Amino acid sequence: MTQAEQEVLYYILPFLLPVLLAQSILLFINAKKRGGYAWFWGIWGLIQFPMPTLFYLLFVVILPKKRKNKKEQN
Repeated sequence: MTQAEQEVLYYILPFLLPVLLAQSILLFINAKKRGGYAWFWGIWGLIQFPMPTLFYLLFVVILPKKRKNKKEQN
């Protein structure tokens, strides 16, 4: 690893780590309330950003509401 790459890591990590930790905690808490694989969402939230949040919103929040609304209409 070159000196420039190491310097970039020193600037990025202090901002990236709190974001990943906050995302993980929020996903875990919300998934626990909704009863949907809280540990999976929490661990995945620690690994990368922002895909876990986007997938969580899509698969746990938005799509179940649409399915529920369709069932109520029928």
